[in-house]
Amino acid sequence: MVVRFMKPDPHKTALIFPAHGVQLTYQELDSQADHAAAWLLSQGLNEGDGIALLLENRPEFIVLARAASTIGVYFTGISTHLAAAEVQHILVDSGAKVFIASNYTLERARQLAHANPQAVQQVACFTVDQATDGFASCADALHNWPLPAAFPERAVGREMLYSSGTTGKPKGIRKPLVPFADRHKPEPGFEQWARLFQADETMVYLSPAPLYHAAPLRYTLRVLAAGGTAVILPKFDPVTCLQAIQDHKVTHSQWVPTMFVRLLELPESTRRAFDLSSMRAAVHAAAPCPVHVKQAMLDWWGDIIHEYYAGSEVAGTTWITPREWRQRPGSVGRATMGIVHILDDNGHELPPGEVGKVYFEGAATFTYLNDPEKTGSAYNAQGWATYGDVGYVDADGFLFLSDRRDDLILSGGVNIYPFEIESVISRHPDVQDVAVVGVPDPVFGELPKAIVSLKPGIEPDQETANRLVAFASADLARIKLPRTLVFEDELPRLETGKLLRRKLKEHYRAHPEAGFPVSASGR
Repeated sequence: MVVRFMKPDPHKTALIFPAHGVQLTYQELDSQADHAAAWLLSQGLNEGDGIALLLENRPEFIVLARAASTIGVYFTGISTHLAAAEVQHILVDSGAKVFIASNYTLERARQLAHANPQAVQQVACFTVDQATDGFASCADALHNWPLPAAFPERAVGREMLYSSGTTGKPKGIRKPLVPFADRHKPEPGFEQWARLFQADETMVYLSPAPLYHAAPLRYTLRVLAAGGTAVILPKFDPVTCLQAIQDHKVTHSQWVPTMFVRLLELPESTRRAFDLSSMRAAVHAAAPCPVHVKQAMLDWWGDIIHEYYAGSEVAGTTWITPREWRQRPGSVGRATMGIVHILDDNGHELPPGEVGKVYFEGAATFTYLNDPEKTGSAYNAQGWATYGDVGYVDADGFLFLSDRRDDLILSGGVNIYPFEIESVISRHPDVQDVAVVGVPDPVFGELPKAIVSLKPGIEPDQETANRLVAFASADLARIKLPRTLVFEDELPRLETGKLLRRKLKEHYRAHPEAGFPVSASGR
C-alpha cells in the first residue's frame, strides 16, 4: 500500500539521483517500498513505533520513508553532520527500534555504538551498504524480502523530525498518524500547496538540500504524491544545480537564501551558459532573504520565485508570490494555513504595523516528544501556536518578520541555538563564563560568535581560542562551532545571573569581525 493522490503511469520516472546514477520509475519505487515495508514488519515494528535514518541523500531514504508510511510507523531523519552525542540523544529520545546508517555515516554510528553502547543496545542496527562491526546489511532485504499476502490495515506512518529546543537539545515534533480509512485523502494543505506552487503530475522538482530537513523531505514526498518527478542532488553546488535544471528540464525547485547568494556569486558567463527556461516555479524559506539578494534572483530568473514562512511544527504557514513581494519587499506573505495574530508580551493583540510575537490560530496541533513544558510554551491561552518569532502585519495582512526567535542564530538556513554552544564551551576548565550571539555574514546570513571570560591566569590569545573551539568540536556539529571568538574580562549579567544578551548582540553585530578567527573544525 502506497499513499498517493495521483495515479501516474507506473513506467514514469519518479526519482532521479544523478550522483548515484539511479532513476526509479513509480513501479520500481513502489516495489522497493513494499519489500522494505515487509522487511520492517519482520523487525517486529508495531503501529506508532519508529525508525531512525542516518543517511545522506540516496534512494534508500525515500524508499524507507514510504515503507514506514505503509506500515504505520514514524521515521526520523538525522542530520549527517551531527556529533555522535547529538545522534545519541535523538536515537534515545525518539525511541526508535530500528537504526539504519550507510558507509557515509558509519564512522559516526560506530562512535556512538562504541562510546555509548546503552544508546543502541535496544535498537536493531543496520546499514544499507555492506555489513560491518555490529551493523547488519539490509541492502538485499530492501529489494528482495518476501512480501506478505497483504499489509496490515494500520494508520499511515509519517515523519517525526527534530528541531532544537530552548536548551539547545533537539526536540522531536510529533503529529498524529493518519487513520487507515483516510489513507488516500490529501494531507491538510496539500491541495492549497499544489495550487500555490503550481504543482501537478507534469512537474520535475529539484531538491539540492538534505532530505533529513523538513522542507526538502516534505516537498519531495508531496511531489511523489502529486505524480511528479523529483531530482535529488547529494548536496548543494551552484553549477551542479544549474546543470541539473538544464539536463532534467526542471520545472520546480526549492532553495534557501544562502544558496541564492552562492548562485549569484557565479560569473555572469557561467550563469548565462545554462538553459533555465523550463523552470515554472521556485520557492525559498528557512531564513530571511536579504531584499537585494531576492531582487537579483528575480531579475535573473524572472517572476517565478515564491516564498513561504513556516516551521517543522507546521503551526501555521504564510506564502507570498513574486508579484506580491515586489509590492512589499521583505514580506513573507499572508497566512495560507491558520490566522496570523501579533501579540504583545501581555498577550494583547496589536494593530497593523506594531511588532510583537507571531501566533497562528486554527492550524493543526503538534507536540514536542517527551517535553510537555515546551509543548505548552508553544501555545497561548486561546490555543494559538507560535514559532517564537516576532514581527508585524501590514494593513492587508502581510507578515514581516523582525527577528527569528530572540536568541536564534540562522546560518545557511540552519537553526542554531546559542545555549547549546555555551553549554559545551562552559565545560572547558579554562572558561569562567561564555555567551554566543549571531553576527552578520554575507554568505550564510549569520555565523556564531563566542564571547568568553577566562579563568585567572589563562592567556586570551589565538592558541586559547583554537583550543576552546577544538574542545567544542567533539560534541557539536561543524556548523554550530563559533567562527570568531572574543575574550572579555566579564560578561554583562543582572544580579539574578540573567545574561544581558541584547547588549552583546548590539555591539558585535556592529563589529562582526572582532575577535580571533577560528576554523569550523576548531583547528
